[in-house]
Amino acid sequence: MSLILTLLVALQSLIVVTGGAVRLTGSGLGCPTWPDCVSGSIAPVAHQAQGTLHSWIEFGNRLLTVALFIAIIASVIVAFRKGRSRSDWPVIRNLALLQIAGIIAQIVLGGITVLTKLNPFTVSAHFLLSIVLIAGTLSLRQRLLSVKRTEVLPTTQSMIRGLIVLSAVVITLGTIVTGSGPHAGDIQAKRYHIGARTISWLHADSVIALIALTFGLYLIIRVSESVDNRRYVGGKVLLFIFICLGQGLIGYIQYFTKLPEALVAAHLLGATLVWLGIWNVGFSAHALTSSSKKSISK
Repeated sequence: MSLILTLLVALQSLIVVTGGAVRLTGSGLGCPTWPDCVSGSIAPVAHQAQGTLHSWIEFGNRLLTVALFIAIIASVIVAFRKGRSRSDWPVIRNLALLQIAGIIAQIVLGGITVLTKLNPFTVSAHFLLSIVLIAGTLSLRQRLLSVKRTEVLPTTQSMIRGLIVLSAVVITLGTIVTGSGPHAGDIQAKRYHIGARTISWLHADSVIALIALTFGLYLIIRVSESVDNRRYVGGKVLLFIFICLGQGLIGYIQYFTKLPEALVAAHLLGATLVWLGIWNVGFSAHALTSSSKKSISK
């Protein structure tokens, strides 16, 4: 069970990175139709106009979606077999069904993205939907594996919730930065009509705010929470700080080095780790659970 659920989290995260690789290599329209790669063939064909490399990079990303779909089905089966007897079964069931609904939505949205020639709005929506599904996947895994959760003080819990929202804002601004920059996935793809420099600095300011407030949260935990919470939740918050610092460093370097593809790819991976990190903090501290439901969510 652990292997299947962990694999699902990994694949949901990996597809974000491979989607980025499609954009960074200019392979966004390597398969110009959908659901076929080219008219009459689900796979790339010899001497394809888009080029062999571009077509297979895009097709590889589509194949990963198939692997993800299989992992989702396996995880849903595990959830329905292992979760029915638990008090938090309604939550587990909804998280499992979210994965099925999410992959269907991603497939449809992916098709729309191709058919609209990589419109930046659909590209951004494609990425942000993955972020939602990653959160649901992690929650499903942690619940089914009965990962430790602990009660924290209301102030701590409220700050964690605020940081989750701020992290979502940071990531959303990051997608707008990407949609305004040079890595469109295809030379003819449209971009957001927003100044790249302006939105980049707004994104950077939000990252600075996230790091500062997270450090403040860590200090609050150190002076007000129990010893166990200082070690457990505080440790996760400290890890999140280091992830954010690393992500911020990559972001500044890529900005001042004119967005080299390797650093952009690393930054995309970092965004996924940031989201996993703060969501894990929230899950561990019951910040994702309403007070009325805590009694059945442990």
